[in-house]
Amino acid sequence: MTEKEKMLANKIYDPNDDELLFLRTRAHHYCLDYNHTYDEEDTKRKEILDVLMPNRGENTYLQGPIFFDYGINIYTGKNFYANFNFTCLDVAKVVIGNDVFFGPNVSLLTPMHPFLPNERAYYINEKHRVTDKEYSKEIHIGDNCWVCGNVTIIGGVTIGEGSIIGVGSVVTKSIPPHSLACGNPCKVIRKITDQDSIYLKKELF
Repeated sequence: MTEKEKMLANKIYDPNDDELLFLRTRAHHYCLDYNHTYDEEDTKRKEILDVLMPNRGENTYLQGPIFFDYGINIYTGKNFYANFNFTCLDVAKVVIGNDVFFGPNVSLLTPMHPFLPNERAYYINEKHRVTDKEYSKEIHIGDNCWVCGNVTIIGGVTIGEGSIIGVGSVVTKSIPPHSLACGNPCKVIRKITDQDSIYLKKELF
């Protein structure tokens, strides 16, 4: 297996392999290009995302700035919106459903590192390059989710459809569908029901 194949199979891999270095550097350049565009430069932004994030659904909008490791490992459904400072370390596959909203400063972090210091330490690979050992875990976010500002989601987490993740949460475990969850670590507060409709809140009208 190539190091890229190992990475996407969630096996231990060398992140400073030549192919991965090229793909990661390319993504970083495209992110920088995107971050220097204006909101109204739709054509230019689309051209960048066609290469950086080819697996995106219709009506994907990234406010920017954005920060990706690869971009090509992110899969979004239709009508995905991410506010300022969306960070996605897509070492593993990241799958985001339809009609998902992200607040500012959302981070999706799929890389994993060994717990033991001697296994986590830098070493010299066969290309005589300093590197380390990593592996990864996928992130899945279902349809119709709202991830509020300053949320961090780590690898291995699945967020069920229709859920809301509250401001400042650190999501370390999967969240079931239609849940209101928040905190560090993030925990389910309660189910979201029809009684949460804004049309039942008289103070809004």
